[in-house]
This record gives sequence, structure tokens and C-alpha cells, in this order.
Amino acid sequence: MRLFQGRVFGLARFYLRDREEARDVAQEAFIRIYRNLGTLEVGSNFTAWALRITRNCAIDRLRHIEARPPTGELPDDDQLVESPGTTGAFEDPVGENQQLLQRALALLSAAHREMILLKDIQGLEQHEIAEMLSLPLGTVKTRASRARVELARRILELDPSYGTS
Repeated sequence: MRLFQGRVFGLARFYLRDREEARDVAQEAFIRIYRNLGTLEVGSNFTAWALRITRNCAIDRLRHIEARPPTGELPDDDQLVESPGTTGAFEDPVGENQQLLQRALALLSAAHREMILLKDIQGLEQHEIAEMLSLPLGTVKTRASRARVELARRILELDPSYGTS
């Protein structure tokens, strides 16, 4: 569990965009993983299998949330896409780049955002993603390529000077 808790929580957080909901989903995912260990085929990739269970738990939770009426609660500060202006003399280029990336990711389609997360952030291989999402390998390759192009385009739209300094 310790080896995968960050990845499971990160994936759940990506889908739910709420820290507490993601914690609940991560816990549910680990319970399902434990209960279904006997169904994991010998030679299968445990990481892809565990992340597929996590993804399914997150999607189930999203369906449950959408069925509930909104409570009117405001999102956490760290969930807001807009970045606060820099007021001090020192700027954090890593933080600024992270904010730019988050804003650009928010503009991508769900399929492209998911592809960037699974391939580039979670580090899964394309064949693992294909298995996880039940898609042909060619579709995954195409989506991954298009997602990167779209992400680059969105970053440049948000900050035309990005990468020129």
C-alpha cells in the first residue's frame, strides 16, 4: 500500500479535484484491490491493474456526486485555477510553471487530460494505458500524441513568451 498510495491518491485527486473525496476514493480503491488480489492474472501489470481499479472507483464516486444536489460549498484554495498575482520581489518560477501547467491542463478535453496524467505524470506505458482504458493501442498512441500537441498549444495560448527566455 505504501508503494502505491501516492499514485492512487494522485489519480483519485485528478478525477475528483477534491482532497477529501480523493482520500475516500483512495481508501475504497485499496479495499477493492485487496479484495480482488486473487483475480489478478499472473504476469499482469499490478500498477496498471491497481490504477484501473482506482479510476473505476473515482468514476463511481463522480456519478454518486452528480446524483446529489449541490451543497453550495466553495472549493479549496488549492483547487482554484486562477493564480494569485505575485506581490513580492521574489518570484517562484517553478511554482509559476506549475500553475501554468495546471491552467493549461484544465483547458484540455477530458480524454487528453487523462492521457497526459496516465502517460506523462503517472508514467504508464502506452500498452498499460490501452489495457487500463480498454482501448486499442493505436488509439492510445494517437490520443497521447494529440494530447501533448494540445497541451503545448494551450500553454502557448496562456503564456506566449513561455520557453523563449
